[in-house]
Amino acid sequence: MPTLRQLTLTLLLSVLGVLTVTAQANDTTWQALEEGGLVILMRHSLAPGVGDPPGFERGRCETQRNLSEQGRAQARLAGEAFRERNIPIGAVYASRWCRALDTAELMQLGDVEPAPWLDSFFRGRGDREAITQAARERIAAWEQSGNMLLVTHQVNISALAGRGVGSGEMLVVRPATGGLEVVGRLDVRAP
Repeated sequence: MPTLRQLTLTLLLSVLGVLTVTAQANDTTWQALEEGGLVILMRHSLAPGVGDPPGFERGRCETQRNLSEQGRAQARLAGEAFRERNIPIGAVYASRWCRALDTAELMQLGDVEPAPWLDSFFRGRGDREAITQAARERIAAWEQSGNMLLVTHQVNISALAGRGVGSGEMLVVRPATGGLEVVGRLDVRAP
């Protein structure tokens, strides 16, 4: 029977193996971004809670769920990671929700354009099909040498790519016949 020490060592080696795979996946994704022409689907940084409080009004941040200090730090850290690697950003679009706009602004990767086609449709706040279709059309039309950064919400990313992401996490995609090809996932959040 294995000792507690042997079990602990085995668990530690397993965790380190996962971290190595994640780091390698991030490296491959960063390299693809250096070449440009891709789309980054980013979930806004950490804004504790779910949905928005009663009395929500778009354009009035005090009525919304907003970034925490940790979320603000996540956004700044993500922007630093892009700048350190000289990742070309050709355009930055964000949902009109304050937490998405704030994330994009704090990243400091270019002028941020509010985009209704990135707005959340969680709990019936918008037309899921229309918003998703408009986002797909924008993504399919991206043919710039730089990358396009889209800061949006979990529900939007799941509808577009069929995968979820954590707060501040990103999926890097390219348009493909019949949908999107996921190039990789980026997680530059502070531990």
